[in-house]
Amino acid sequence: MPQGRKALNAPDQDARMATSTLQVMDLTALKAVLSDLRERLVPSRFEKAQQPDAHSLQLGFRTLKGMVWLELSWQAESARLVQINAPRRHGGGSTLAQQVQHGLRQLALVELEQHGFERVVCFHLAPRPGSPPTRTVVLELMGRHSNLLLLDDQKRITAIGRQVRQHQSRIRPLSTGDVYTPPPALQGLPPSLEEPFDQWKRRITLLPIPLDKALRETYQGISPALATQLTTFPGSLDSQGTPLMLQQVNKISESQWRRLHERWNGWLRHLDEETFSLQMEGSGFRVWNDPPAEPSSEAVLSLRLGCYYQDHVSKRRLSREISTLQQRLQQCREREQAQRDEQTQRLRDTDGAANLQSEADQLLCRQDPDRDTITRAQKLYHQARRLRRAVPLIEERLKHHDQRLMLIEGSESFLEDLTRADWDNPDERSLQLRDLQQELEELMAPRQRRRRSGAPTGQPQPLEVHTSDGLKIQVGRNHRQNEWISLRQARTGDLWFHAQECPGSHVVLKASVAPASEEAIQQAADLAAWFSRARGNRTVPVVVAAVDALQRIPGAMPGTVRHRNGELLWAEPDRARRQLEGRELLA
Repeated sequence: MPQGRKALNAPDQDARMATSTLQVMDLTALKAVLSDLRERLVPSRFEKAQQPDAHSLQLGFRTLKGMVWLELSWQAESARLVQINAPRRHGGGSTLAQQVQHGLRQLALVELEQHGFERVVCFHLAPRPGSPPTRTVVLELMGRHSNLLLLDDQKRITAIGRQVRQHQSRIRPLSTGDVYTPPPALQGLPPSLEEPFDQWKRRITLLPIPLDKALRETYQGISPALATQLTTFPGSLDSQGTPLMLQQVNKISESQWRRLHERWNGWLRHLDEETFSLQMEGSGFRVWNDPPAEPSSEAVLSLRLGCYYQDHVSKRRLSREISTLQQRLQQCREREQAQRDEQTQRLRDTDGAANLQSEADQLLCRQDPDRDTITRAQKLYHQARRLRRAVPLIEERLKHHDQRLMLIEGSESFLEDLTRADWDNPDERSLQLRDLQQELEELMAPRQRRRRSGAPTGQPQPLEVHTSDGLKIQVGRNHRQNEWISLRQARTGDLWFHAQECPGSHVVLKASVAPASEEAIQQAADLAAWFSRARGNRTVPVVVAAVDALQRIPGAMPGTVRHRNGELLWAEPDRARRQLEGRELLA
């Protein structure tokens, strides 16, 4: 391993993912999703509830055509109701999920209720279609006041996503056992197709403020995204290029008001007739379109919106996890380096043993030394012996700190791999990050605590890809995965690859199944070059050896091996990157 260290910087795309704009689910999007779900989900039988995080609940409903999963989130910046693909199973379940599972067991969804311009949805469930509801799930999508509640047949709260204490809200505290009270009435007027143009314009222009603010303060159901969509059309910019939504209402021309009123009525007609079609626009979306957007053959509207939100939320979570782990690695490195520097200074101090010995000799060589001189000389001899005895101990500590610094450097390399792996699924990357975090915490813990904690549970999940001729390639993405694929899972005939003298992943080509072609060997070498800290070079030297030639280094950290009779290949990291991005190698 090289002693030098490169700076650990996240690539530009991950900085962008942390700041990407997530469009809030407004009333229009909510009505579009409900229109889509009513057609396919009512009636259906409730089957499963699980909670993937602190602010989301996933509900599974069985229909005649199969299972449909919904995600209900009351997270402030991404409150939503969407359909999702079948999610990963989440253990034994949280308390909220268990309460919902018990409360809705053997019930059928008979109605999805939402009134006017309120962003409150009621899932009414009954023993069978046609029976009165006995349970209600209420989802309130109101920004930082969003919440989820389970009500019994007396409208009492039996489970709640977020308790609202008296000191948090004097108007509407919410706790388990309370009778449910709806949110306060919306401010503003409900929009109507019956309202004349002159009255509509007069209400909006009552105060000389920007148009988007006037729309949101005057009428219900107007979100920032909707205000942008309503006010963006040919001729909406003024002479300075200012968008119409930012212009003062008293400076807008009559022709622009007429055009805006046409779009206003078009939006209301879509709401009344429930004619929705999803169109992605930049980092956001639009569900009302004139003319309607072409229907997508990929998925229904609610599922496409679910994919949109899951993608954005996963990327934001991934960015936060990357940043947290970067800081943790930096702290570990600084602490370990400080301890190593302290031991280095102590080792330098042992160089004074010879001087102490010489000074003691000179004292005893005096003619007729007195008792104090002899005592002083004895103390100097004792200090010299103590310094000499400390040398092997200090050298052992330095070796220990060097090993831990190499482990940290290897973890930084794995983190760089995950940061750049935008070809991979964000959820999978997040799982790999958690494994790396858990591994770091365990390996950096004191040895006594490490023995008490025991070995990590679960089987490692390395990246697996296939060559063009069908052979499997395994890529370790942390230290334990490296050891697992190289020393535990490898079989006679398999080939091991690693970038020469550089932190990175172990790569094993499963050539024990069938002879490996030159192309397969080159593909494995390219992957070893890409999953290393030398990936920025055009070509990288990669060591290839038979797995039988690998040996674990006694006392070394997991994933540290040495080899015999290795050969050197030249690999191109960019070639592996292109294959991964094109998903040509993914299993």
